Amino acid sequence: MDYDQLASFLEVAKQQSFSRAAEKLFRTQPAISAQVRLIEQECGEKLFDRSGKKVLLTPAGEILSRYAQKMMGLHKEVLEAIAELNQTPRGKLYIGANEATCLYVLPKTFAKFKQLYPLVQISIYRNFSHKIVQKVQENAVDLGIVTLPQTANNMEVIPVFRDEVQVVVPKNHILAKSRSVTVEEVAHHPLILPKTGHTRVAIDRLLRAYRDHIQISMELASVETIKKFVGAGLGISLISRTYAQAEVAAGVLKLIPLDGQKIHRELGLIYRRDRYLSLPAKVFIEVVRESTKASVPKSTSTTNTIR
Repeated sequence: MDYDQLASFLEVAKQQSFSRAAEKLFRTQPAISAQVRLIEQECGEKLFDRSGKKVLLTPAGEILSRYAQKMMGLHKEVLEAIAELNQTPRGKLYIGANEATCLYVLPKTFAKFKQLYPLVQISIYRNFSHKIVQKVQENAVDLGIVTLPQTANNMEVIPVFRDEVQVVVPKNHILAKSRSVTVEEVAHHPLILPKTGHTRVAIDRLLRAYRDHIQISMELASVETIKKFVGAGLGISLISRTYAQAEVAAGVLKLIPLDGQKIHRELGLIYRRDRYLSLPAKVFIEVVRESTKASVPKSTSTTNTIR
């Protein structure tokens, strides 16, 4: 079997139709059928069940599909690696990151990268960390920025951001003049919390001793929305201090450290160490490494990291 035959096979599997696969590949249906038939003869097994309205993979077809995708991916990587010799970085770079990371952590890095490599187009996939890890595993994105720690053993991890989680209150709140607040004090006020994610898990763990009487006023998916509702006086929250710097400078919100409880949120750039990286991905990693050499302090034994 050759790469052309495998491409036809994979397209039929994707479209669940020989005729639609032929349209996508700009070929005739008999030509596509002939290529699949040659592969079936070589394998000695039927690859598709043609008995229903849709053409479905047989167990043998499922096995071939997994390996064919890997083979086609390697074929593409070989051609890209050779084509990149002595080239200027260009093309598209796919990065996964959540909304807050895009808004508060990456802009300066992106600005520096675009200044150095203006021919590279960046495409952002925004989602939660576990979804981004999944996309990196599937090769759907080149790189991901996710909350640490990550445990996948085939991932390379570069720390890019470390920030203290603090209490955020409206400027006229009763706690606003405090230099620090205890967890018990926080637990006695209506709370506006992130709906999901690592930060929510850390907050729930922090407030576990007070869970019988805490009042959760709202659960929201966006840091921006949380800040707006805190500013409107609907409750207080806990967020990474970097995320509220603009509102603090404008006098809308006040950040207060937790007394005796130092919680940090860490982000890392991840990529699969067992796959080929495009030239745009390689140079982006170098920009990130240079940008974070002096900006990411090491964790200490007296602090807790969001997990």
